[in-house]
Amino acid sequence: MVARKILFALCGTVTYLSTMSRLWEKGLPLDERVLRYTAGEDHQLDARLVEFDIRGSIAHAQMLAEQGLLSGQDCQAITDGLGELQSEFDAGEWCIQLEDEDVHTALESQLTKKIGAAGARVHLGRSRNDQVLTAIRLYLRSATAEVSASVSGLCESLDGLAAAQGDIKLPGTTHMQHAMPSSVALWCGGFQEGFQDAIDGLDAALRRINKNPLGSAAGYGTPGLDLDREATTRKLGFAQTQEPVTAVQLSRGKAEAGLLFELSLLMQDLSRLASDLLLFYTQEYRYVSLAPEVTTGSSIMPQKRNPDVLELVRAAAGTVLACLNECQLITTKLPSGFQRDLQRLKAPVFRAIDLTIESVDIMAYLMTTVRFLPENIRMGKELFATEEAFALVRAEGIPFREAYRRIAHKLEAAE
Repeated sequence: MVARKILFALCGTVTYLSTMSRLWEKGLPLDERVLRYTAGEDHQLDARLVEFDIRGSIAHAQMLAEQGLLSGQDCQAITDGLGELQSEFDAGEWCIQLEDEDVHTALESQLTKKIGAAGARVHLGRSRNDQVLTAIRLYLRSATAEVSASVSGLCESLDGLAAAQGDIKLPGTTHMQHAMPSSVALWCGGFQEGFQDAIDGLDAALRRINKNPLGSAAGYGTPGLDLDREATTRKLGFAQTQEPVTAVQLSRGKAEAGLLFELSLLMQDLSRLASDLLLFYTQEYRYVSLAPEVTTGSSIMPQKRNPDVLELVRAAAGTVLACLNECQLITTKLPSGFQRDLQRLKAPVFRAIDLTIESVDIMAYLMTTVRFLPENIRMGKELFATEEAFALVRAEGIPFREAYRRIAHKLEAAE
């Protein structure tokens, strides 16, 4: 103890050991600095996992009771107690503290305090490893549905714009140059297809998310306990039970990365939509107007209205891609089995999900304020050059390359 105090003094501080004995600490104290570092952000991030950990715990308790490993009375007390804790959490009557470290410890501690010894029986046949992953996968399944709903809302906004102004002609561009005729309807339709494809991609991401890890414990099952993993799979609505148990911890990061990949593709299209509108909104183009309530003023120039939302959406695509990279880098070169590195997956995954939903929702709203200004949109004759070449092929039966040359010479002569 003297040596420990000397070491802390050399570091410039004196740190006292936490006297609190957490559920798995075997009565030994933990240095507060170690607690703060190992807990990290979990006690804050895990607020969104409370309802999912409760669902997983109720399903686990019911399975234990069905297997004769928990009395019906204790199972009912656990179920009722967890339901009350959910209501109390929603009402702000308790929260996850640093000393809890995460949602799982907080809930079991609160439950045991509420219903007594029965609360301590809920962990039979579980490890924090499969408990964490169960709650996260239930959350990811819910979050995927929420992202899809937001994207559907954006598609509805694009539908409304196409219905209102779809007939307005636009110059289609390649290499940032006017190329061929397009329209507002075609422009909206291209993005709508991309966003529908994103919904399909999100559905595909569920393949890895929708596997039940519960009952795999620390990655090697529960020798001597007759658990029914198929029962919790049914109760929690998972598509399948993940087998063998050694595959569960090895799979961590894959479902997360798969979802983040789909989010990054979605945000790529959203960024390109924002980029188009930023171009259309410039004084040089003036193809569109934006409602005053979705633009911001300048701190020095009275005449300015700035499309800040579009610029931030464009930047958000890079942030989501960075979250995907962070997720993949965390799992790179890890051996099999559980490693504490995996805890750091939560922050980038949650950040990407939140930012994607916020960005899609704000763009869905902004699109309802976009108005195209046809009086400012010039449709030069050169845009119809390819159409003229096709007409020449049909009229004279000549090869397209010959028609292409004739129309090109005609345009050069006109210039």
